[in-house]
Amino acid sequence: MAQNLTTPLKAPDTPRNRTRVLLVCGIVAGPLFLVVGLLQAVTREGFDLSRHPLSLLSLGELGWIQIANFVVTGVLYVACAVGMWRVLHPGRGGIWGPLLVGGLGVGLILAGVFVTDAGAGFPPGAPAGAPERLSWHGVGHTVGFVVANVGMVVGCLVFARRFAAHKQWGWVAACVATTVAVLVLILWPDTEGVSVRLVVASAILFGFVAALAARLLRGLPDAAGTAGAGRWATP
Repeated sequence: MAQNLTTPLKAPDTPRNRTRVLLVCGIVAGPLFLVVGLLQAVTREGFDLSRHPLSLLSLGELGWIQIANFVVTGVLYVACAVGMWRVLHPGRGGIWGPLLVGGLGVGLILAGVFVTDAGAGFPPGAPAGAPERLSWHGVGHTVGFVVANVGMVVGCLVFARRFAAHKQWGWVAACVATTVAVLVLILWPDTEGVSVRLVVASAILFGFVAALAARLLRGLPDAAGTAGAGRWATP
């Protein structure tokens, strides 16, 4: 009896608990990326967020920190995509929605593995302007950026269709607003301040995924975290 009183209880490893952990990954991923990136932005010598994208932090002696930041964040989003699939599949958007969240993760992993080219004076000693020609790893980094951002923008529209089918118009508006805001920030023609706009666009996308994952977490008691749920559970 004494042993039972002193031994800590361990939560059972159920499908619902595993799904919960996977969804939590999508909540912590965005803040982790932004906090680690912005802390480096204010501490790395020569880095100026008004001129330098966070991708440039992957270069130099401490570049491994941002590389790890990209990769770890990407892995967390892939895990979140698995959790979303377990809750939403089958059903409208139950395949493509999670796949595109996974695409966000894959794109971030690519952006970490394939570092960008030096430029804009960073790291110290780099050319003052943009590189004349992209290297092979610079091309890979650009592909990762496109996969992550374009894929997740499309993902917002996929989720909008699902929310519309359930007549959850507030969420439909959030999906559309996220899409419009990110596209405006990324495609705005003025190059001045583009680095800050990219950070804001990333924060909006990350915030959307976090809110969606939290929404699904509230439904887990009814959805049971199983692959056959295929519906929005009532929060």
